[in-house]
Formats: sequence, C-alpha cells, structure tokens
Amino acid sequence: MYRAQQLNGGIRVPTRRPASHVNEIILRSLDIIVGVVALILFAPLLIALGIAIYITSPGPLIFAQPRIGRNGRVFRCLKFRTMVVDATERLEHLLATDPAARAEWARDHKLRNDPRITPLGRFLRKSSLDELPQFFNLINGTMSIVGPRPIVSAEVVRYGRRFNDYCRVRPGITGLWQVSGRSDTTYRRRVALDVTYSRHRSLGLNIKIMMMTVPAVLAAKGSR
Repeated sequence: MYRAQQLNGGIRVPTRRPASHVNEIILRSLDIIVGVVALILFAPLLIALGIAIYITSPGPLIFAQPRIGRNGRVFRCLKFRTMVVDATERLEHLLATDPAARAEWARDHKLRNDPRITPLGRFLRKSSLDELPQFFNLINGTMSIVGPRPIVSAEVVRYGRRFNDYCRVRPGITGLWQVSGRSDTTYRRRVALDVTYSRHRSLGLNIKIMMMTVPAVLAAKGSR
C-alpha cells in the first residue's frame, strides 16, 4: 500500500507513483473511452453551441491555440471561440494603455474584465462549455482527462525548473488546479498543483479528480 498526503483541496495522493507502464495503458484506455462516449452524448449540445456562436459573433466556431503538450511538443488545443476575431489587437492596445491591466496580465496571464470576450463567450467560459471540443484532443492523444491545464509558450518561464514535471504528462481537460479554485488561486499555487499531479499520477487520483470536477463546474468555482 502507498502512504498518502493531504492536499489543500481535500484530495489525498500517494507519496510514491505506481508502476508507470501499466498505469499509462490504463489511463490512456480510459481517455479514449471517455472521449468517444462524451462526443456521442454531447453531439446535440456541440451542434447547438456552434450555431449560437455563428449567429451571435462573426468568425470561426473553433479556436485552435498552440499549447505545450507532453514532452514539450506543441499541439492545437481546441475550444469554442469565446473572443472577438480581433482579440490580439485589443489585448495589445489594452496592455499598452492600461497599467493595471498590464500588471494583472503579467501576474496571471488572465484578466478579470477581459474586453476581448463576447457575451456568449463569457457564459461559455463560466460554464466551461467552451472546452467541450477538447474531447477531440482527448481521442487524438494530445490531451488526457486529468492533467495540468495546457500552457502557452509565454508561460513556460513561470514554471522554471518545474517545467520538466509539467512535460512528463499530457495536459488535462480537468485537474488538481480546476478543482482547487482555478483562477482564484495564485499562479505559483497552480504550478505546485501541476507538479504534485505529475509526480503522483494514478488511476485512483484521476477518478477522485474527475468526481470533484462536476461540483466544481456546477459551482463555477474560480472560472472567468
């Protein structure tokens, strides 16, 4: 048996990792099964949301952003588009003219009052429905059900020497950060949670996090 340690989020994780090869096969099989089942069940919702985005905001339905994946490989992380099409230009202008927004962006790479987000996009983010297309990432193996949130290249420096821990596992649709407050936590805390998961990844831990994800999403805990 493995001894366990208690995290602030209420999750107990083993102090040693189980056998990695068998663990990897089991977790990857679970990813594929969940991904296929989820896409079948959510197909009507995916279509409805796509239509809603098309009607309310001109531009592509899906936003495919380059993110850092396992072993440091770059992949396209899929989301429903929640921002205006000129989001990059708006962000650059905001950061150039608003010192407070610039400081907030430098601290967390997020903005509490982000002018780039559409009204529908705000709802999609609050409900986490914008992340439904990531089930395609789940099936193609670029993401896992549970893992660190995929980061952009500009965030690598925030991990420092802990970046190797991030790269050991696939980024996740959900994870310790998502069930521990998300954007209500500091970035330093986020990195610590990612490192903890990477070092103690197991089927049991994944199941615990998946079970805690549902109430966290329903409560919109830390979502922006």
